[in-house]
Amino acid sequence: MPTSGKMTDAPWAIEAQGLSKAYGPLRVLRELSFTLPAGEGLALLGPNGAGKTTLLKILATLIRPTGGWARVAGYELGREAEAIRKRVGLLAHGSYLYEDLTALENLQFFIALHGLDVGADGLRRALAEVDLGAEAGQRVREFSLGMKRRLAFARLSLQRPRVLLLDEPFAGLDQQGIKRLEDYLRAFKETGGAILMVTHNLGHGLALADRVAILTGGRLAVERRRDGLDLETLRRLYAAHTEEA
Repeated sequence: MPTSGKMTDAPWAIEAQGLSKAYGPLRVLRELSFTLPAGEGLALLGPNGAGKTTLLKILATLIRPTGGWARVAGYELGREAEAIRKRVGLLAHGSYLYEDLTALENLQFFIALHGLDVGADGLRRALAEVDLGAEAGQRVREFSLGMKRRLAFARLSLQRPRVLLLDEPFAGLDQQGIKRLEDYLRAFKETGGAILMVTHNLGHGLALADRVAILTGGRLAVERRRDGLDLETLRRLYAAHTEEA
């Protein structure tokens, strides 16, 4: 994936200062500040209700923060939302696929909707890369959860994003699918892409992360380099900060 856009001139792929979100009296995020360099991955851990998905939605420009500011791929939230959307790939809990369309038709509709210049060979290559080449003409309603997840990644790859925002990306994948995804994400980082990944799977999160953060009660309880952090230490650290959450 070639690097393009403003991020090549920006020191951070993601930069957030005092980022907050409230719904009336309910404070979901409380003054989050962190940075993520290009070419690195951040695993964001935390219990349900900690604010992890809300943070992803803010960074993807789907909802607005109520306080603080952030830049994504070098562009400012709010003021340059359209530029961010062109450079950010979001994989949320739902696949947001069209069940009555085939796998290939889903990709065709996606590139038409986003004005992407991808030919027929590129679409079939994207399906082959997620091991769905033989199912190009199959309707998505016949797919398993893992197949839908893989198709969502094929669609995301067509966008050629520079920042990936992933919400439980390994959910529903078998061992082969997990291996393919891990290889894809490592290659993505090697080209300068940045990954913010929400996961409950500490093992997968640690394996792909350069940084680890623990979010609880809307606050960052921990944010540190992965260096020297093994899985057992991470489990103890996670338990210490979330057992009362």
